[in-house]
Amino acid sequence: MSTPSGAQEALAPLRDQIDDVDAQVMELLARRLELVSQVGEVKGRHGLPIYDPARERAMIATKRERAAERGLPPDLVEDVLRRCMREAYTHEKNMGFTRQAPDLGPVVVVGGAGRMGALWGRMFALSGYDVRVVERDDTPEQVAEAVDGAGVVLVSVPIADTLDVVRGLPPLPADCLLADLTSTKREVMRAMLETHPGPVLGLHPMFGPDVDSFAKQVVAAVPGREPQASTWLVEQIRLWGARVHEVDADEHDHAMGLIQALRHFSTFAYGWHLAHEDRDLDTLLALSSPIYRLELIMVGRLFAQDAELYFDIITGSSDALELVERYHERYARAIELLRTGDREAFVRQFGEVEEWFGEHAERFLGESRALLAHADATRS
Repeated sequence: MSTPSGAQEALAPLRDQIDDVDAQVMELLARRLELVSQVGEVKGRHGLPIYDPARERAMIATKRERAAERGLPPDLVEDVLRRCMREAYTHEKNMGFTRQAPDLGPVVVVGGAGRMGALWGRMFALSGYDVRVVERDDTPEQVAEAVDGAGVVLVSVPIADTLDVVRGLPPLPADCLLADLTSTKREVMRAMLETHPGPVLGLHPMFGPDVDSFAKQVVAAVPGREPQASTWLVEQIRLWGARVHEVDADEHDHAMGLIQALRHFSTFAYGWHLAHEDRDLDTLLALSSPIYRLELIMVGRLFAQDAELYFDIITGSSDALELVERYHERYARAIELLRTGDREAFVRQFGEVEEWFGEHAERFLGESRALLAHADATRS
């Protein structure tokens, strides 16, 4: 629909002023990033983590108060600041980090040409470590040469290959730390402890290789042998900005069954069902509410990635199938509530789940509003 000429004349100078303000905002953002670079250099020199949760909370609270005093929506100001901080963490990362183990031998990343291995290799390099990369087509002689004098050997290969790769490693230096990045821990920890008599640590980054920064990310750490020998690595990861959560192998794998295996399987089954319902996706998107659009985004995200990787994640734990089967049984019972029209039973089960979520339910309701607003704002 065309805009009337009178409206165009009235809008033109206002739009010019908005363009001028936008230009000023960009100049200020550029200045902010310059200051962030300086902050990153200071943090790097003094061994400070790029993510300081207390500082972030205090800054957001103060800025929200000032926004309200100025007559600005506090949520708007917080959204802008959080986006700026996310960019700042990425920018600070490139300034480098203090090396937590200055006398450590080379860091050998087995599978370092893969995306996750390459990401960790870059982080070690940014911290001043000598990084070596080993790949599967390297000869035994090349692998033995790479691990000679190594301070850390980090295994980052597909889940299905991890046990064979670990067991096929040549003898490592006695004080070398052997670690892995596998999403299941019970079997790989056993294999690492059997293969290497020295220090062992299990790691599981709870994020993909496409992250801009480790800031606010979570890394699970599973103690193996000689935990004091891996303290420096845990602190190095914290320095990169990540939260390190220590957990034993059994508890980790049980949690991953729910967080990863069951979630990914449910997403796979839902996507499979949608495809076989054969409805036009563009129509679904055009008619979708923000929450359904966000759900479609998360489902579609899975199918833009490696199918074999997700099969390995879903089947990586020995008890994952039993977990999925229990979910199937409860799903069938839920369907029965609908088939019999049992409203009272449905409300009762709903209440049980609500009670399990407790106070988190209200908090999640608030957090989801921000996600839904973002999903709605980005739709074209």
